[in-house]
Amino acid sequence: LTITFPVSNISTAVGVLVGAGAAARSSIMLGNGDRDTAQIVLGNTLSLTLINGIIYLSLLGIFIDPVLRAFGASDATLPYAREFMIYILPGMMMINVTFSLNNVMRASGYPTKAMVTMLISAGLNIILAPLFIYVFELGIKGAAIATDISIFVSMIFVLAHFFNKKSVLHFQKGIYRLRWHIVIGVVSIGAAPSIVNMASCLINVVINNTLYSYGGDTAVAAAGIFSTYASVIIAFIIGLCQGMQPVIGYNYGAGQLKRLLRTFWLAVGAATVICAMGWIVGLTLPNYVAMAFTDDLHLIDTTSNALSISMVCFFMVGFQIVSTTFFQSLGLAGKSIFLGLTRQVIFLIPLLFILRHFFGLNGIWAAFPAGDVCATVVTAIMIITQIRHLRREIKAEE
Repeated sequence: LTITFPVSNISTAVGVLVGAGAAARSSIMLGNGDRDTAQIVLGNTLSLTLINGIIYLSLLGIFIDPVLRAFGASDATLPYAREFMIYILPGMMMINVTFSLNNVMRASGYPTKAMVTMLISAGLNIILAPLFIYVFELGIKGAAIATDISIFVSMIFVLAHFFNKKSVLHFQKGIYRLRWHIVIGVVSIGAAPSIVNMASCLINVVINNTLYSYGGDTAVAAAGIFSTYASVIIAFIIGLCQGMQPVIGYNYGAGQLKRLLRTFWLAVGAATVICAMGWIVGLTLPNYVAMAFTDDLHLIDTTSNALSISMVCFFMVGFQIVSTTFFQSLGLAGKSIFLGLTRQVIFLIPLLFILRHFFGLNGIWAAFPAGDVCATVVTAIMIITQIRHLRREIKAEE
C-alpha cells in the first residue's frame, strides 16, 4: 500500500485539477450572480474529468510494473502492489468523477449532500473491505474491489443530484462542449492543489527509494504508517478547507471582505487545534499509533522513532494548508501553487538530501519538521501581505 500511495496521489491530482478549480470558479460566479456561466463550468467539469481520466489511466495500465518499480517496489512487494493496482484502476475514474462533481455540489450550496457522498463511500468501504478480504478470502484485491463498489455507489448519488433539474446547477444540453476560457479558468485555479498532489507523488518516489537504501522494506513500511497517520489528520484539514473554499469564493465575488477574513481566521484556528491534537498523540504515544497498523516489533520500533522525529513541528501544518486554500479560493493560482510547493518540494527535497548525509535514516525523518518550519515562515509572510491588501480594500469601500 505504501508503494501504491504515489499512484493514488496521481489520481487525486487529476481529480483536484478539475474539481477544486471548478468549485472555486462556480462559487465566484454564483457570488457574482452569473448562474449561466456556473452551469457551463459544471458541464466542462464532467468533460474534462472524463478526458483526463482516460489518458492517465491508460498510461498507468500499460506501464504499471515500471511505475511501481519507480515508486520503490522490491521483488517482495511488487506482486502485492500490482495485484492491488490492477483491481483499483477502474475505480480511479469513478473516484475522479465523484470528487470533481462533489466539489461543484458543495460550491453550489449543498454541503450536507456533499458530506453524505463521502460518508456513503467511506461507510460502504468499512463494511465491504473486511467482507471481501476475510470472508471471501480475496486478500489485497478484495480491498480494491470493495473500494470500487463503494465509490460506484457514491458516484451514482452525485450524478443523481445533477440530473435533478431542481438543483441550483444541473446537467442540461449545451454545457459539455469545452470552452477554453472556462477550461483555463478552472485549470489555473485547480493547478495549485493538483501540483501539490503531484509533488507528493514525487516526494513519495524519492523518500521510498531513499528509505529503502537506508533501512529496507521496514523503513518504507514505517514511512507508510507515518504517511497514513498524518493523512488521517490532514483529511480533517482538507475537509475544513473544502467547507471554507465556497464561503471565501462567494464572499469574495460578492465583495464581502470582512466576512471573508473572519472565515479564514476561524478555519486557521480550527485547523491548528486539529493538528495540535494529532501532534500530541504522535509524540506522546508513537508506539500505540504504530501498533494500530502492525504487530511486528521491529516495525513498531522503527515507526515509533520515525513519528517522534518527523512530527516535532506538525502543529504548524494546519495553518499552511488553510492558507494555500485561501489563495486558491481568491483565484490567486500562482501564490497558491507556490505555497503548496514550499512544504512538499522547495524545502523538503533539499533538506532530505542534506540531512540524510549527516544523520542517516534519522536525517530523513528530520527533513519533515525542518520543511514545516521553513514553509510556515514563508506562508506567514505571504498571508500578512495579502491580508493588509484586503484590509486596504475594506477601508477604501468604507
